[in-house]
Amino acid sequence: MKESLRHIWSLGLKEIMGIGRDPLLIVLIIYSFSMSVYITAKAAPDAIDHAAIAVVDEDQSTLSKRITDAFMPPLFLKPVLLSRADIDHALDRGKYTFVVVFPPDFQEKVLANNDPEVQVNVDATRMAQAFTGNGYIQSIILKEVQDFVKESTAAPPVTYTAQALIRNRFNPNLTKSWESAMSQLINNIAMIALILTGAALIRERERGTLEHLMVTPVNPVEIMIAKVWSMSLVVLVATGISLMWVVHGILQVPLAGSFWLFMFAVMINLFAMTSLGIFLACFARDMPQLGILMILVLMPMNILSGGTTSQESMPELIQYIMLFAPTTYFVDFSDAILFRGADLTLIWKTFLGMTLLGCGYFLIALSRFRKMVAG
Repeated sequence: MKESLRHIWSLGLKEIMGIGRDPLLIVLIIYSFSMSVYITAKAAPDAIDHAAIAVVDEDQSTLSKRITDAFMPPLFLKPVLLSRADIDHALDRGKYTFVVVFPPDFQEKVLANNDPEVQVNVDATRMAQAFTGNGYIQSIILKEVQDFVKESTAAPPVTYTAQALIRNRFNPNLTKSWESAMSQLINNIAMIALILTGAALIRERERGTLEHLMVTPVNPVEIMIAKVWSMSLVVLVATGISLMWVVHGILQVPLAGSFWLFMFAVMINLFAMTSLGIFLACFARDMPQLGILMILVLMPMNILSGGTTSQESMPELIQYIMLFAPTTYFVDFSDAILFRGADLTLIWKTFLGMTLLGCGYFLIALSRFRKMVAG
């Protein structure tokens, strides 16, 4: 037993040193857990953030000032008052994304139910904000007008009203970058785990070192365990640094739950993903073939695991099939731990399912690996 552990330790260190001698893999790891996460979180958001807005108030009424004050951070910057003559010049310079114009007698026409028009000028060259921001502006104006009319109209002596009050519990401002950053981090964990373990096995086959190992006093189980723990350790360290430095530090995504519980979940996920990587590498003769196999496996896993679209909205057959994907469980307990602050007592079933799935992948990969080295 002691000799076997020494073999596993030595072989694992060899794999880590092999990554250190491959500059392309190092660059890929650094990029995947830093710039890739940051760019995905910041690129083309579906919500606006501190958009520049100006207001032309030709009415100077209580209602127009009330609507102006409703354009607040974090959606908009503080509105700047303009004159009508300055609209074209300000938009041509790109100083403001939106310019809202209230016509004269706006409040009077609202109270008289004469359907006044509010002009919204949009700089559509800023496409990421133009369409979404225009919708927010319309919603804000309509809400303020409706509230103002209700307050200005005499109410009957007794009224019975029911209104749904919606609060966003775990993401109050529906900040898209929070979910985008975590989804990209989860996808990159799966991708790098498959690449590292698959590349390690393919590299040994191409260089002929795998045959050399088989004539030494090591067995396939020790070789496979060494690859699993070493590649998992590299990805685990990179994940921890990315989560605290990029996701929590730079992107300001709050972490509601335990960091160490999440890292434990990552470790279980890596056990399954690295085993799957070895399984795929057993079928590939070279790196191009491994790349094609990973595309066929990774894309459905990332799209259907629940990180992009809720699994409840998918067909039942797809939901059952995705129970055999490690990312399905990983997305589940990642959201539960990091966003909802869940502890182990709430998600132990998910942990158990991931552990059993990882053991199954490991045994299948080990069986295939033994056949490969024997043949």
